[in-house]
Amino acid sequence: MTYTQIAVAMIVATVVLDMWVLRTRLLTRKAFWTAYAIVVFFQLLTNGVLTGFNIVRYDGDVIIGSDTPVLIGDGRLIFAPIEDLMFGFALVVQSMAWWVFWGRRGVQVEPKAGPVRLWFGMKPKD
Repeated sequence: MTYTQIAVAMIVATVVLDMWVLRTRLLTRKAFWTAYAIVVFFQLLTNGVLTGFNIVRYDGDVIIGSDTPVLIGDGRLIFAPIEDLMFGFALVVQSMAWWVFWGRRGVQVEPKAGPVRLWFGMKPKD
């Protein structure tokens, strides 16, 4: 499978997971799309630096477009291959969907403190 085929499969699997398996329906909420716009801005910024300066390179045979990074066009948006945006979308949606799913089921309803941590070698007061 190519990177493109895997990315498309992950998008389909994520939509099915969100809408019908976990039934969180995040993709139908305006709040999700507002938050995702913020996430995708920073994803494009980070991915643009990594691919624009050739820190990360892609084989043109497995992505849409060529292996030469361009600002916009040739299967890229701000130097990032479209597939990276697809994977980023799937990652964000699944992270949020699972968070909502487990939250609705009462996983750790009450926050619990972890072990006492010593700060600069000092013991906690009793």
